[in-house]
Amino acid sequence: MRVLALNHLSLDGVLQGPGRPEEDTRDGFRHGGWAQQDNDPAMFTAMGERLGPGFSWLFGRRSYDDMLSYWNQAGGPFKDSLNGTRKYVASANPDTQLKWPNSTLLSGDVPAQVAALRDQPGGNLVIMGSGQLIRSLLPLGLIDELFLMIHPLVLGSGRRLFGPDDDARRLQLVDSATTATGVLMTTYWPAQLAGP
Repeated sequence: MRVLALNHLSLDGVLQGPGRPEEDTRDGFRHGGWAQQDNDPAMFTAMGERLGPGFSWLFGRRSYDDMLSYWNQAGGPFKDSLNGTRKYVASANPDTQLKWPNSTLLSGDVPAQVAALRDQPGGNLVIMGSGQLIRSLLPLGLIDELFLMIHPLVLGSGRRLFGPDDDARRLQLVDSATTATGVLMTTYWPAQLAGP
């Protein structure tokens, strides 16, 4: 399996709450739903291509709880697709209860468990949201690709994909395209650690 991180980002690197106003209000975040006005068919096509056949989800516990709770209440075709797809959920709590179908808990040495999954044959293992999980796996070489949809918007506050405590990391740009709404769709592969 290849591990693919797929996320919306603001121009200043915020990934918090792109989908809806109440999605993630931690730390008083009040810009929820910021990515919605930039929706474009090209984005959905590119995301579908990145997922590929036979993919599985890899979520942090908070992203899992939020996404599955929301879509199971909202209903629609995405609910059935989300419930029917294999989901792996990373949590520091080994007693975490996973109430949605096709869900497997990863606890304890999560990077080792992700590495074992990565060694198995199959489709992509896709991370959406889950910034803390991405930051924990990237330095260990456990993320093969980042597909980042960078919106032409500066939020000024909110949780960022990469923060001040992260080590320098060089990425190799392998593809980019721009949507009609100005979203820069970028594909990066991890490269060597950046120098000082």
